[in-house]
Amino acid sequence: MAASIDQNAWERARARQDMLTKPRGALGRLEDIACWFAARQGKACPEPLRPHIAVFAADHGVCDEGVSAYPSVVTGEMVRNFARGGAAINVLARRADAELSVVDVGVASDLSDVDGIVHAKVRPGTANLVVVPAMTREDCARAMDVGRGQARAAIEAGANLLIAGDMGIGNTTSSACLICRLAGASPEEVVGSGTGVDEDGRARKVAVVARALARIKHCSNVDALAEVGGLEIAAMAGFYLQAAEAGVPAVVDGFIAAAAALAARAFDAGVTDWLLASHVSGERGHALALRALGLEPLVDFRMRLGEGTGAALVVPLLNAAIALHNEMATFESAGVTDRDGE
Repeated sequence: MAASIDQNAWERARARQDMLTKPRGALGRLEDIACWFAARQGKACPEPLRPHIAVFAADHGVCDEGVSAYPSVVTGEMVRNFARGGAAINVLARRADAELSVVDVGVASDLSDVDGIVHAKVRPGTANLVVVPAMTREDCARAMDVGRGQARAAIEAGANLLIAGDMGIGNTTSSACLICRLAGASPEEVVGSGTGVDEDGRARKVAVVARALARIKHCSNVDALAEVGGLEIAAMAGFYLQAAEAGVPAVVDGFIAAAAALAARAFDAGVTDWLLASHVSGERGHALALRALGLEPLVDFRMRLGEGTGAALVVPLLNAAIALHNEMATFESAGVTDRDGE
């Protein structure tokens, strides 16, 4: 069960914001961010963020339906790129001073020779979700446990902010299925271009998602994750659940991350109290998914890369909000007259 929020710490942080040498509310959402972290750290002045990013990688059997512009082999090739430090998330993790782990939870290709990644393969990819369950309930639970374990390890190592990233050719189709089912939306509203398919390709994806939704119409929301999810999405859901249970905030990245967050919410509605949305993706349906989660994105840079890049990008912004809250002088300490002349 998700940990509770410290409302008293929020109120003390809000009172401090009103004493800082600025017009009340002049820093906009930066003020809200500082108070949000205060309530989750249980401190009127929250500590600077020490982020950990875990990128979960897996393959998808639904690629057999021709839903991606890239072949499945790219998943394993990108994991090798992560291990070498050459991907966008590597660059942004360094800039954010974040620890980064890359986790093979279900890549189809053999990565046993790759150093610098976590080898936690549950199975080599999912089945084709259009015709059969993507994975068994047992494999889904094992993938979620991989995510939980990564969250626990990061927290034990000192992280106080968690970010889940993804890598998996075909995972926008799996995510679209989850978002449609768990946010009550239609495939036409949610399915986007993913890795860059053309309109014919998007129409094919819409049809694939519709067929999958018809297949699972009688299953529960909890079971939807195993039916149409990906192994990396299940790991991300477990990651968010463990973060919430441990009382550690997590930043939700893009389209796939939002699907994982919706899946986590099906298991524990309280998980969303511990989530921040970093950005709104250029992928169709992401804004809809965030609304369903009750999350408001911080930025809109028309990104749609995944990997945790949008979440990593906002870490300096989050730390800036906390620094302003903690380090600005109050009217009293600076000897500055408040608006009420006190």
